[in-house]
Amino acid sequence: LVGSISNSAEAKYGKILAKYLEDPSVCFVISSDFCHWGQRFRYTHYDQNQGDIYQSIEVLDREGMNLIERLDAPGFASYLKKTSNTICGRHPIGVFLNMVTEMRKHSNGTRMDMNFLDYSQSNQVKSSRDSSVSYAAGAFVIH
Repeated sequence: LVGSISNSAEAKYGKILAKYLEDPSVCFVISSDFCHWGQRFRYTHYDQNQGDIYQSIEVLDREGMNLIERLDAPGFASYLKKTSNTICGRHPIGVFLNMVTEMRKHSNGTRMDMNFLDYSQSNQVKSSRDSSVSYAAGAFVIH
């Protein structure tokens, strides 16, 4: 269980837990919603260049998802700082990405793939009075 922690704590715990990621008998489950959009969440980022609000939300989420798929811990941290996207599991995701970073230091070319399998929103927001929560499912595989 990971609560609200700093980027340096994410790196620290990632380093500690990396050895367990390497163990094929251990399974990690990292659970998180993605963007919580609407006045009730106090987050209403909207890039009109992306179309309707729900399309802007998806572009925002997919930017973060792409960084996660690239297993880019610093990039994901920068994205969160830049966008303030309300990804409630951002810290567990950050710990996981730092586990991968640590594992790569001594993996001798072990192939690791992270792919998102599905994405959805609770509501296709078209009005500033609406709200929505985004959901994404992904899988990480070590070959």
